[in-house]
Amino acid sequence: MNDTFIVIIAIGIAGILMFIFPLMTIADRNDDITQLTVQTDTNELVDGIRRTGTLTYDEYNSFVSSISATGNAYDVEIQFQILDENPSKKTSSATNVVIIGENVYYSVYTTQIEEELNNKGKYVLKEGDIVSVRVKNRSKTFAQTLRGVWYSVMGDDTYIIFASAAGTVSVNGK
Repeated sequence: MNDTFIVIIAIGIAGILMFIFPLMTIADRNDDITQLTVQTDTNELVDGIRRTGTLTYDEYNSFVSSISATGNAYDVEIQFQILDENPSKKTSSATNVVIIGENVYYSVYTTQIEEELNNKGKYVLKEGDIVSVRVKNRSKTFAQTLRGVWYSVMGDDTYIIFASAAGTVSVNGK
């Protein structure tokens, strides 16, 4: 009786080692590939905006479709920091230095950008504006589900796929 119990436990452990761990490893590799795909697409979007100075409706939809093709749902956050140039003169009396102009940025966020894209078809930026895009998954991946079952430590707001890119626009959009 005692030997039978040990054999059953040994078979259970062997089953876990032979099936569960390889499955978790494959699921983790799938998340790595998805992470790379989302990061590449995010970099390409930001680089395209930096080079052209515009974000079009078609580019944005193509980006969202491309990352959604990985089978996950994502939160996409876009922020444009628009350079608001103030060409006034200021004098510092302590150092007698004249400062011409002061650059101030104001931010435009995803909902405002999407509204502009829906209404006008594109968002035009100028040289010196800053583009920032962040993407994170909001649906659980297969690896997250397995890890949650296996370890029971996964929280609801945990994301595993995250990509961000930022840069300064180098040309005036048209």
